[in-house]
Amino acid sequence: MTDLSPGFPPGAADKALVDFYDALLLDLDGVVYLGRRAVAKAPESLTKAAELGVRLAYVTNNASRTPGAIAEHLASLDVPAAPEDVVTSAQAAARLIAERVPPGSPVLVVGGMGLRQALRAHGLRPVSTAADAPVAVVQGIAPDLSYGLLSEGVLAVRRGAWFVAANGDTTMPTGRGELPGNGSMSRVIATAAGVEPVVAGKPEPPLHRESILRTGARRPLIVGDRLDTDIAGANRAGADSLLVLTGVTTPLDVLTAIPPHRPTHLAADLEALHRPRPVVAPGTTGWTCGGWTARWNDGRLSLDRPNPVRDPAADPVDGLRAACAATWAAVGDGHAEDDEVKAALAILGL
Repeated sequence: MTDLSPGFPPGAADKALVDFYDALLLDLDGVVYLGRRAVAKAPESLTKAAELGVRLAYVTNNASRTPGAIAEHLASLDVPAAPEDVVTSAQAAARLIAERVPPGSPVLVVGGMGLRQALRAHGLRPVSTAADAPVAVVQGIAPDLSYGLLSEGVLAVRRGAWFVAANGDTTMPTGRGELPGNGSMSRVIATAAGVEPVVAGKPEPPLHRESILRTGARRPLIVGDRLDTDIAGANRAGADSLLVLTGVTTPLDVLTAIPPHRPTHLAADLEALHRPRPVVAPGTTGWTCGGWTARWNDGRLSLDRPNPVRDPAADPVDGLRAACAATWAAVGDGHAEDDEVKAALAILGL
């Protein structure tokens, strides 16, 4: 995990990254599991963190499944989780509405059981038609989402109901490939009613706010595999982040990231939570980490390998850390182009 943030507090050389935080706010797909199977090293790493007293919260934009169903899935993978450890965008949306309307208010649910359960937990009354005079419409993805229910949502929003979307994800990953997500489906109501929804899920603040409220975290670390949701959400919340390379983000993506998408730390997988933080430092010849040196010359990134005799087990992720630091320092508030970094990236073999 790279200290890519110059403001990160120094610690003892042998202090593991997890020791700096009191809670891990973890994305699920691509971080903890991939479909029905666990990501390599995730169960052991999270069990060890829990044994150290670090609070674990599983934070997902998925609003269709209940926390109980998600916790059951995690437990089947030997990941330590109880329903109260799962924080969904449905719960964030429900809190958002509950803070604005009186208890017992009717809310039209354009979605599944996860949304209905979350609303009831906040003392709100889920309804299914505009004739029930809902004060709000909340939308989340559901496999049986119908034209009729979408139409009820349109009618209610046109009559003044507050429109909240659990998340704005345009697609969602499945075993068959990327399918339309809630962000795509919510365009039906937004277009027909002429009203844009307030979004509760990542990267907007409500979901991570819900996670912090539920865990009582004072020093949370947000862990994810997506730059535009997990890392952007952490930056908006003013929290440190860890990007793991077990999901959708590639080394090229992180090298060319714009400032709002740049993580505090970078790692191959969750096992690195329990290792000392690699030091990324500027020097006279460039940015260094683990024996790798990265610099910019004539608008291009160059990368020097560690000496194979002195360091035969050099970690290519250290090279990526040095490359990110050099690149981000060179481009500042802009971003690197693919052709400026690809030659150096090839050296890493990632």
